[in-house]
Amino acid sequence: MVSDKNIKVLIADDHRIFREGLRALLEDEPGIEVVGEASNGHEAVELTSRLAPDVVIMDIRMPDMTGIEATRRITAEQPRTKVIALSMHNNVQFVQEMLHAGASGYLLKDCCRNDVAQAVRNVSSNITYLSADIVNAAATRNTGYHEPKEMSASVLSAREREVLRLLTSGKSTKEVAAHFGIGVKTIETYRGRIRNKLKLKSLAELTKYAIKEGLTGLDIDT
Repeated sequence: MVSDKNIKVLIADDHRIFREGLRALLEDEPGIEVVGEASNGHEAVELTSRLAPDVVIMDIRMPDMTGIEATRRITAEQPRTKVIALSMHNNVQFVQEMLHAGASGYLLKDCCRNDVAQAVRNVSSNITYLSADIVNAAATRNTGYHEPKEMSASVLSAREREVLRLLTSGKSTKEVAAHFGIGVKTIETYRGRIRNKLKLKSLAELTKYAIKEGLTGLDIDT
Protein backbone atom coordinates (compact mmCIF):
# COMPACT_ATOMS: atom_id res chain seq x y z
CA MET A 1 0.00 0.00 0.00
CA VAL A 2 1.39 3.41 -1.00
CA SER A 3 1.40 6.02 1.73
CA ASP A 4 -0.55 9.17 0.99
CA LYS A 5 2.12 11.21 2.80
CA ASN A 6 5.06 11.85 0.51
CA ILE A 7 8.41 13.18 1.71
CA LYS A 8 8.42 16.80 0.52
CA VAL A 9 11.78 17.92 -0.88
CA LEU A 10 13.18 21.35 -1.76
CA ILE A 11 16.23 21.49 -4.06
CA ALA A 12 18.68 24.37 -3.59
CA ASP A 13 21.44 24.73 -6.19
CA ASP A 14 22.59 27.64 -8.34
CA HIS A 15 22.83 25.52 -11.51
CA ARG A 16 19.44 25.16 -13.17
CA ILE A 17 20.38 22.11 -15.24
CA PHE A 18 21.52 20.30 -12.10
CA ARG A 19 18.28 21.18 -10.26
CA GLU A 20 16.22 19.90 -13.17
CA GLY A 21 18.19 16.65 -13.30
CA LEU A 22 17.85 16.10 -9.57
CA ARG A 23 14.14 16.87 -9.72
CA ALA A 24 13.63 14.34 -12.50
CA LEU A 25 15.56 11.73 -10.53
CA LEU A 26 13.60 12.25 -7.32
CA GLU A 27 10.21 12.44 -8.99
CA ASP A 28 10.77 8.89 -10.24
CA GLU A 29 11.09 7.72 -6.62
CA PRO A 30 7.89 6.53 -4.91
CA GLY A 31 6.97 8.47 -1.80
CA ILE A 32 9.12 11.51 -2.65
CA GLU A 33 7.71 14.79 -3.96
CA VAL A 34 9.75 17.82 -5.07
CA VAL A 35 7.84 20.90 -3.92
CA GLY A 36 10.23 23.63 -5.03
CA GLU A 37 13.61 24.82 -6.28
CA ALA A 38 15.91 27.58 -5.03
CA SER A 39 18.84 29.10 -6.92
CA ASN A 40 20.57 30.68 -3.90
CA GLY A 41 20.71 30.57 -0.12
CA HIS A 42 18.22 33.39 0.43
CA GLU A 43 15.64 31.67 -1.76
CA ALA A 44 16.25 28.40 0.07
CA VAL A 45 15.51 30.02 3.44
CA GLU A 46 12.44 31.84 2.09
CA LEU A 47 10.98 28.82 0.30
CA THR A 48 11.58 26.57 3.29
CA SER A 49 9.58 28.98 5.44
CA ARG A 50 6.78 29.12 2.88
CA LEU A 51 6.63 25.49 1.67
CA ALA A 52 7.68 23.66 4.87
CA PRO A 53 9.51 20.82 3.10
CA ASP A 54 10.54 17.74 5.04
CA VAL A 55 13.99 17.76 3.44
CA VAL A 56 16.15 20.42 1.76
CA ILE A 57 18.96 19.23 -0.53
CA MET A 58 21.44 22.08 -0.19
CA ASP A 59 24.41 22.95 -2.37
CA ILE A 60 27.21 24.31 -0.19
CA ARG A 61 28.49 27.00 -2.54
CA MET A 62 25.80 29.36 -3.81
CA PRO A 63 25.63 33.11 -4.49
CA ASP A 64 24.23 35.67 -2.02
CA MET A 65 24.23 33.25 0.92
CA THR A 66 26.27 30.07 1.29
CA GLY A 67 24.64 26.73 1.84
CA ILE A 68 26.27 26.59 5.26
CA GLU A 69 24.64 29.84 6.40
CA ALA A 70 21.31 28.90 4.79
CA THR A 71 21.43 25.57 6.62
CA ARG A 72 22.14 27.32 9.91
CA ARG A 73 19.11 29.58 9.45
CA ILE A 74 16.78 26.84 8.25
CA THR A 75 17.57 24.45 11.10
CA ALA A 76 17.16 27.27 13.61
CA GLU A 77 13.89 28.62 12.18
CA GLN A 78 12.35 25.36 10.87
CA PRO A 79 13.69 22.62 13.16
CA ARG A 80 11.46 19.89 11.69
CA THR A 81 13.05 20.37 8.25
CA LYS A 82 16.12 18.24 7.60
CA VAL A 83 19.00 19.42 5.41
CA ILE A 84 21.22 17.27 3.21
CA ALA A 85 24.43 18.94 2.04
CA LEU A 86 25.34 18.39 -1.60
CA SER A 87 28.86 19.19 -2.78
CA MET A 88 31.66 18.33 -5.19
CA HIS A 89 34.04 18.39 -2.22
CA ASN A 90 34.76 15.61 0.26
CA ASN A 91 36.86 17.95 2.41
CA VAL A 92 36.36 16.97 6.06
CA GLN A 93 36.19 20.64 7.06
CA PHE A 94 33.12 21.18 4.84
CA VAL A 95 31.48 18.13 6.35
CA GLN A 96 32.16 19.36 9.88
CA GLU A 97 30.87 22.85 9.11
CA MET A 98 27.65 21.56 7.59
CA LEU A 99 27.00 19.17 10.47
CA HIS A 100 27.73 21.97 12.93
CA ALA A 101 25.24 24.18 11.04
CA GLY A 102 22.61 21.48 11.56
CA ALA A 103 22.73 19.33 8.42
CA SER A 104 21.59 15.73 8.81
CA GLY A 105 23.36 14.36 5.75
CA TYR A 106 26.18 14.96 3.28
CA LEU A 107 26.23 13.74 -0.34
CA LEU A 108 28.81 14.14 -3.08
CA LYS A 109 27.50 15.27 -6.45
CA ASP A 110 28.91 12.21 -8.19
CA CYS A 111 26.85 9.85 -6.03
CA CYS A 112 24.37 7.44 -7.62
CA ARG A 113 20.60 8.02 -7.71
CA ASN A 114 20.01 5.34 -5.06
CA ASP A 115 22.24 7.26 -2.65
CA VAL A 116 20.18 10.43 -3.06
CA ALA A 117 16.87 8.65 -2.51
CA GLN A 118 18.25 6.73 0.47
CA ALA A 119 19.64 9.91 2.01
CA VAL A 120 16.24 11.62 1.71
CA ARG A 121 14.48 8.69 3.33
CA ASN A 122 17.09 8.37 6.08
CA VAL A 123 17.15 11.97 7.21
CA SER A 124 13.36 12.21 7.09
CA SER A 125 13.42 9.33 9.60
CA ASN A 126 15.99 11.13 11.78
CA ILE A 127 18.89 8.95 10.59
CA THR A 128 22.08 10.79 9.63
CA TYR A 129 23.35 9.91 6.14
CA LEU A 130 26.93 10.33 4.89
CA SER A 131 28.26 9.27 1.48
CA ALA A 132 30.58 6.28 1.74
CA ASP A 133 33.34 8.41 0.20
CA ILE A 134 32.95 10.92 3.03
CA VAL A 135 33.36 8.22 5.66
CA ASN A 136 36.42 6.85 3.86
CA ALA A 137 37.99 10.29 3.50
CA ALA A 138 37.45 11.02 7.17
CA ALA A 139 39.11 7.74 8.12
CA THR A 140 42.26 8.43 6.10
CA ARG A 141 42.86 12.11 6.81
CA ASN A 142 44.37 13.72 9.87
CA THR A 143 42.12 16.62 10.80
CA GLY A 144 44.41 17.84 13.56
CA TYR A 145 41.48 17.72 15.95
CA HIS A 146 41.88 16.60 19.57
CA GLU A 147 39.09 16.41 22.12
CA PRO A 148 39.83 16.97 25.80
CA LYS A 149 40.89 13.79 27.63
CA GLU A 150 37.51 13.27 29.26
CA MET A 151 35.90 13.37 25.81
CA SER A 152 38.33 10.89 24.22
CA ALA A 153 37.03 7.83 22.42
CA SER A 154 39.07 5.81 24.90
CA VAL A 155 36.23 6.25 27.40
CA LEU A 156 34.11 4.01 25.17
CA SER A 157 34.24 0.24 25.31
CA ALA A 158 35.07 -1.73 22.15
CA ARG A 159 31.38 -2.60 21.70
CA GLU A 160 30.34 1.05 22.21
CA ARG A 161 32.83 2.15 19.55
CA GLU A 162 31.39 -0.42 17.15
CA VAL A 163 27.84 0.74 17.87
CA LEU A 164 28.87 4.38 17.35
CA ARG A 165 30.60 3.55 14.08
CA LEU A 166 27.55 1.80 12.66
CA LEU A 167 25.03 4.40 13.86
CA THR A 168 27.07 7.24 12.35
CA SER A 169 27.52 5.41 9.05
CA GLY A 170 23.81 5.60 8.24
CA LYS A 171 22.57 2.37 9.84
CA SER A 172 19.24 2.47 11.66
CA THR A 173 18.93 1.29 15.26
CA LYS A 174 17.13 -1.82 13.99
CA GLU A 175 19.93 -2.59 11.51
CA VAL A 176 22.60 -2.18 14.18
CA ALA A 177 20.65 -4.47 16.51
CA ALA A 178 20.43 -7.08 13.75
CA HIS A 179 24.16 -6.75 13.08
CA PHE A 180 24.96 -7.72 16.67
CA GLY A 181 22.04 -10.13 17.06
CA ILE A 182 20.60 -8.24 20.02
CA GLY A 183 17.43 -6.26 20.73
CA VAL A 184 16.67 -2.73 19.57
CA LYS A 185 16.24 -1.58 23.17
CA THR A 186 19.76 -2.76 23.97
CA ILE A 187 21.17 -0.64 21.13
CA GLU A 188 19.14 2.33 22.38
CA THR A 189 20.73 1.79 25.80
CA TYR A 190 24.17 1.74 24.20
CA ARG A 191 23.40 4.95 22.31
CA GLY A 192 22.27 6.70 25.48
CA ARG A 193 25.37 5.53 27.32
CA ILE A 194 27.63 6.77 24.50
CA ARG A 195 25.94 10.18 24.51
CA ASN A 196 26.34 10.47 28.26
CA LYS A 197 30.02 9.48 28.18
CA LEU A 198 30.83 11.91 25.36
CA LYS A 199 28.45 14.64 26.62
CA LEU A 200 26.82 14.88 23.19
CA LYS A 201 23.07 15.21 22.64
CA SER A 202 22.20 14.42 19.03
CA LEU A 203 23.12 11.88 16.38
CA ALA A 204 24.49 14.72 14.23
CA GLU A 205 26.90 15.65 17.04
CA LEU A 206 27.89 12.01 17.44
CA THR A 207 28.52 11.78 13.70
CA LYS A 208 30.73 14.85 13.72
CA TYR A 209 32.62 13.47 16.69
CA ALA A 210 33.09 10.07 15.03
CA ILE A 211 34.52 11.73 11.91
CA LYS A 212 36.94 13.85 13.95
CA GLU A 213 38.11 10.86 15.97
CA GLY A 214 38.43 8.56 12.95
CA LEU A 215 35.98 6.06 14.43
CA THR A 216 34.32 5.74 11.03
CA GLY A 217 37.41 3.87 9.91
CA LEU A 218 37.08 1.02 12.43
CA ASP A 219 37.33 -2.43 10.87
CA ILE A 220 33.84 -3.82 11.45
CA ASP A 221 32.55 -6.88 9.62
CA THR A 222 29.25 -6.09 7.93
